Amino acid sequence: MNQNNPTFDLTCDLLRLESVTPNDETCQDLLIARLAPLGFTCETLVSGPDDFRVTNLWAIRRGTAASAINPSAKTFVFAGHTDVVPTGPVNQWLSEPFTPTVKDDGHLYGRGAADMKTSIAAFVTSIESFLQQCPNPTHNIALLITSDEEGPAHDGTIKVVEMLKARGETLDYCIVGEPTSNEVFGDMMKNGRRGTMSGKLMVKGKQGHIAYPHRAKNPIHLFAPALTELASTVWDEGNAYFPPTSWQVSNIHGGTGASNIIPGELVVDFNFRFSTASTSSGLQERVCAILDQHGLKYDLSWVIGGQPFLTEAGDLSNAITHAVQNHTNQTPELSTTGGTSDGRFIATICPQVVEFGPVSKSIHQIDERVEIACMTPLSHIYRDVLLQLIA
Repeated sequence: MNQNNPTFDLTCDLLRLESVTPNDETCQDLLIARLAPLGFTCETLVSGPDDFRVTNLWAIRRGTAASAINPSAKTFVFAGHTDVVPTGPVNQWLSEPFTPTVKDDGHLYGRGAADMKTSIAAFVTSIESFLQQCPNPTHNIALLITSDEEGPAHDGTIKVVEMLKARGETLDYCIVGEPTSNEVFGDMMKNGRRGTMSGKLMVKGKQGHIAYPHRAKNPIHLFAPALTELASTVWDEGNAYFPPTSWQVSNIHGGTGASNIIPGELVVDFNFRFSTASTSSGLQERVCAILDQHGLKYDLSWVIGGQPFLTEAGDLSNAITHAVQNHTNQTPELSTTGGTSDGRFIATICPQVVEFGPVSKSIHQIDERVEIACMTPLSHIYRDVLLQLIA
């Protein structure tokens, strides 16, 4: 579409593919077609049950220092996802969600434009530009791309990470192309994310007639003091990068619907968003201690959606900051706000993981869009980080 903007053109090609989780719809084939001629070895890993097949790509170009006798080669990874969330009501979009459309406001519209097909396109064009300037880099460049980030994430990035662990592959730097900019392009990057852990609690009482409370045990009444304590507990104070851990009730249900029955059980759903100042096991122990202290009989199950991760300010964040300053008028703030990302998996094998990408205001919304003016600077920022760290 735009011969002067290869990132724009590749983004449009990706946007035309209806890659709703877990479907990749050949997005990764487009990437392989661009990467293989550059010397990348591309592996496709398909995972998941028959009704939820996930496509993952691991592509790596070995540098001149990468050999058995010289294991010092560093590996720089771009990570992202080709899957997108469902469109929602198509008739509410200003244009077809899988038809990339430019509007007078200077934005490119389409599902996945901001989250995160523009970043993936910029990965590729930045590598192409980098290799033109540095055709024989010393270190390794890789891409880790999945079609299962917006879904349960059971068969996506985590599977590639497990494969790399089994091979003894080490990673040194990773940029995740999530849309991290807040108000204007370049104003924020994410150097960590909070963990998420949900609990389902069933408090046991004894059902009975409401007129004879001495013959029953009301679990709602029994739980009320514990609820007060749980809601008022200071779980931690956070740290320099994270706010304090938050505990919130999302659902609570007790009763049969009849107005004359004391219920026999109460079900409470709650969630922790927790920082690196706490651990999932420590939080679980503290919740159980409070419930036990109040003499409750209960069942409690846990689901850990993701552990927190943190990259201290260092080589990678400094390189991104320098590149952003060169190509925008912004100095990106380090932040850990927002939900989880696949960075949580990569952080288990990579000491420096930072997310950086376009403005996030329209992600998951009707009329998702990305500012066209940010596309070339985004590619140049990624390229300049490569030049700083692995050339």
